[in-house]
Amino acid sequence: MTSGEILAELTPEEKASLCSGLDFWNLKSVTRLGLSSIMVTDGPHGLRKQAGKSDHLGIGDSVPATCFPVASAMACSFDRDLLVEVGGAIAEECLAERVSVILGPGANIKRSPLCGRNFEYFSEDPFLTGEMAAALIKGIQQKGVGTSLKHYAANNQETRRMTSDSVVDERALREIYLAGFERAVKKSGPWTVMCSYNRLNGTYACENKRLLSGILRDEWGFRGLVMTDWGAMDDRVDAVKASLDLEMPGSGGYNDMKILKALKSGVLSEGELDPVVLRIIELILASQKNLERHKGASCDMAAHHALARKAAAKSAVLLKNEGMLPIAPGKSIAVIGAFAKVPRYQGAGSSKINPTRLEGAFDALRAAGFEAEYEPGYEAAAGADMTALIEKAASLAAKKDAAIVFAGLPDEYESEGFDRSSLDMPESHNKLIEAVAAANPNTAVVLHLGAPVLLPWADKVKGILLMYLGGQASGAAAADLLSGAANPEGRLAETWPLSLEDTPPYRYYPGKGKTAEYRESIFVGYRHYDAAAKDTAYPFGYGLSYTSFEYSRLELEGASFKKGGALRAGVTVKNTGNREGAETVQFYVAAKSSAILRAPRELKEFVKVSLKPGESATVNVTLDERSFAYYNAPHARWALEGGTYTVFACSGSAGTCLGADIEVEGDGLEKALAPLREKAADYFSQGKGEFAVSGAAFEALLGRPLPPAERKPGEPFTVNDSLEDIKDTETGRQMAENFRAAAAAQAGGDPGLRLMMEKMVMEMPLRSISMLSPDLTPEKVEAVIGSINADNIGNTGNAG
Repeated sequence: MTSGEILAELTPEEKASLCSGLDFWNLKSVTRLGLSSIMVTDGPHGLRKQAGKSDHLGIGDSVPATCFPVASAMACSFDRDLLVEVGGAIAEECLAERVSVILGPGANIKRSPLCGRNFEYFSEDPFLTGEMAAALIKGIQQKGVGTSLKHYAANNQETRRMTSDSVVDERALREIYLAGFERAVKKSGPWTVMCSYNRLNGTYACENKRLLSGILRDEWGFRGLVMTDWGAMDDRVDAVKASLDLEMPGSGGYNDMKILKALKSGVLSEGELDPVVLRIIELILASQKNLERHKGASCDMAAHHALARKAAAKSAVLLKNEGMLPIAPGKSIAVIGAFAKVPRYQGAGSSKINPTRLEGAFDALRAAGFEAEYEPGYEAAAGADMTALIEKAASLAAKKDAAIVFAGLPDEYESEGFDRSSLDMPESHNKLIEAVAAANPNTAVVLHLGAPVLLPWADKVKGILLMYLGGQASGAAAADLLSGAANPEGRLAETWPLSLEDTPPYRYYPGKGKTAEYRESIFVGYRHYDAAAKDTAYPFGYGLSYTSFEYSRLELEGASFKKGGALRAGVTVKNTGNREGAETVQFYVAAKSSAILRAPRELKEFVKVSLKPGESATVNVTLDERSFAYYNAPHARWALEGGTYTVFACSGSAGTCLGADIEVEGDGLEKALAPLREKAADYFSQGKGEFAVSGAAFEALLGRPLPPAERKPGEPFTVNDSLEDIKDTETGRQMAENFRAAAAAQAGGDPGLRLMMEKMVMEMPLRSISMLSPDLTPEKVEAVIGSINADNIGNTGNAG
């Protein structure tokens, strides 16, 4: 039967039932019509399929799978082909486990380095984000496994992620926060898109018709299925009207009944419901066909581990090298830091994979023939007194030709579910590096972490190698790079600032109460640092190599550009060093002068090229209309501002750029933005200090008044409030205590999971609390809220 024929045979009850999950990971079946239950599982940097029967939180033990480098690492590879290859390997493991859809990749922008889930996201730049996401999707889906591009959209913090309202102006939304999703959808067509938890400009993503239907489907041409993040459903009927297809996990039939009642009352029409059900049927049929084709599939886990090692090496970024690296053969080495034996190789939370094996750098260096001795220097758990361990480490370092310190961030410092409060590494890690560097001038540091940190000791060491969270083979990959068996080729996919105060959203992140105001607008990441002429620790696109490169002859085909045109640009790159290496050529576009708010330059293309010593190559790219365009909110369209633009070809390793000019014919639509010069003047006069704009200036950019950030006195509680909101009521206090205790028990001895669970419990909307306690049904939650509101009214009356 075709999907249309199946749809015609379904009863209203069956249609409503298909719109929600069977359990935490499986869709429902209609066996009489040949629809079987299919499985979706967590990703995104490997398969996380729960072993055995799933628990009600979906965090139990998972089957062994290859843990590849996380997105924050692999984005630094700037290597589309590598992402396709990794995606193919992930798909093979999905097929072997009979998994139909893997939940990823994440395409959210790194608005602030404090976001606890930044390790799951690619970049602060939307072009790079979109290209990396599209490549991973292509690799997975070309083998017949679906993906779920997430978290759509403007979900850029973990704090109050399930209830917060992201207040974003239209231009920033289009140019920064949606552009990566748009590129991935248009280039690779993910089977599914996952909506985010948060509100966007006042409306929950799950029921945001403009976001899901108007932009995603009508403008971008998306034809796949849209599902909720787990527990993100607000109003089920409004969500259907917005073209939200699948609720995950199910609500025990509660929301299915809402669909049925709305259908019977006429609030919801079959014309609105049927397209939703049809997309679910089509996903199930496509999955069934593919799983049948790959029945009995297996995969080569050893080959996947080798690929994970290659990916980690290609993604690592050499931040500093004063001639110390690679380590010369025959040198004695002090290998220091607990991460040298057991690296921190992935983030905490729903993406945590059970690796097939794990390699540490110390063992890999010994296997490579180095004379190496080890001292832990610190304990994995932060906070304990490490003085004795540091002293022993420094003593060992003083006896060796070189010292390598492995440090970074433990799980409890960054995780899904909560944001960091500072950019600091653990004090014990910083003190250890300082002590070792004082004992041995030939000291290098290897960093294992998911996001930028401050490096107060950077000028005291001779080398810094950034591995990010490099997956299960990151230790062996680090050894390959330290020994020279591999040449560093990663380039930073995000800016490393000199201080937290320098970050553009410093004053506004993560927001207050109900809202998160994106007052920095388009000035995210390097767009801000360039505009404010601020120094950084390490800029976007930066990364060193063991060889050197020279750029020459940047040429543009043509002297002018018109709407709908294409511009070919080419530059010659030469390896001027004595060993083979890979260079990422980054192409930026900049308007020489502009009447509107614009970043000084924006990444519009990149090409990675490998060259042997003395070898040259011409790198060519094609720039299209979007390469020069901006989003004109008053006219609700992409527009071209006329004038002279410079196309730059930049080297992240040499720190040089070549430029060539092109005349662009504009459309004149920028005249509609002229009033912002006066009304949003703060944006045109930013200096090197903290980024700051007035509420009035932000309102001018938004085109509407700012929504209230705090609850009104006496405002009734609703199902969209959290335990954090009701904790000062008697009932809320008791519930918070009970759920906190249950969360701690569920997490066991995992500190990262414990912190995530506690934050999640307190900040989850009450409508989703049944995920934590299935016995607390939606009906019971509504009764509890009614009781709390009645008590508050009574107390207010007595007080008066």
